[in-house]
Amino acid sequence: MKYITAKEASERWKISDRRIRALCKEGRIEGALKIEGRWLVPNEASKPVDARESNKKKYLGLNYDFTYIDSLKNKIDSHRPFSKRLINSLHEKLIIEWTYNTNAIEGNTLTMSETKVVLEGITIGGKTMREHLEVINHKEAILFVEDLISNKESLSEWNIRNLHGLILKGIDNENAGKYRKENVVIGGAKHIPPKNFEIEDLMKRLILEYNNEWYKYHPIVRATLLHGEFVKIHPFIDGNGRTSRLLLNFELMKNGYIPIIIKNENRAKYYEVLDEAHTTMNYKPFIDLVSDLEIESQSLWLSVI
Repeated sequence: MKYITAKEASERWKISDRRIRALCKEGRIEGALKIEGRWLVPNEASKPVDARESNKKKYLGLNYDFTYIDSLKNKIDSHRPFSKRLINSLHEKLIIEWTYNTNAIEGNTLTMSETKVVLEGITIGGKTMREHLEVINHKEAILFVEDLISNKESLSEWNIRNLHGLILKGIDNENAGKYRKENVVIGGAKHIPPKNFEIEDLMKRLILEYNNEWYKYHPIVRATLLHGEFVKIHPFIDGNGRTSRLLLNFELMKNGYIPIIIKNENRAKYYEVLDEAHTTMNYKPFIDLVSDLEIESQSLWLSVI
């Protein structure tokens, strides 16, 4: 393998050689070597992503007429405040169905009724401890998201890592809440997640983009982008799907919309529109899916209030 000096990399990438040395030290330039006090960079290395740089992504398909969805939201809001009994009933239904479907998408074999029983504190014979913990942890993660919203906390890397930490608690404590240290591929997807040494910068950029650029979009578009761009980075070794769906509903609920449930039976379609967003930047099919599910959730609420 051929190498270039930090100074040569600095000239090639138009950033200071001091920054090059810092990136090498932080392990963000894959294959960099330090020999006799000098950093050498692989000739084929790519310029590391820097969250401080401007990042104007060209998203496609963000235009959507949300008039009908917003009219349903207004109808729901006109019935507020709801009775405590109704709130508790809808909340229990949400936790059971959300937890069952998000875990089933990832391969958990517990049925809907078994998920309900586990949430009540009962162990199911013949099922693994991991499957039980995935149910218990997901409920805790939902409650954490609800606390963030009620406390009006802003989205941050810290909160995302804490959310992920809850998902893997007792399952993989070594990686819970920690960015992955190895590269990964996603079975069945065309998109290949970024290298592990890019993750910290990409996550910082995601938060910056969320706060500084996405505010102009409708909340459903923001929720869809948050889910899609987060899972595109795939920052954790495991639990990215569950985390991304929690983040999607965080954004919806924060803005007064009803949380949605991406059903296990729609898993193939869900993966298809997600991969299209990742490989073409066209978010229209994903926004269509999320919008349809939002209407479904809103219709349920209107049928019982």
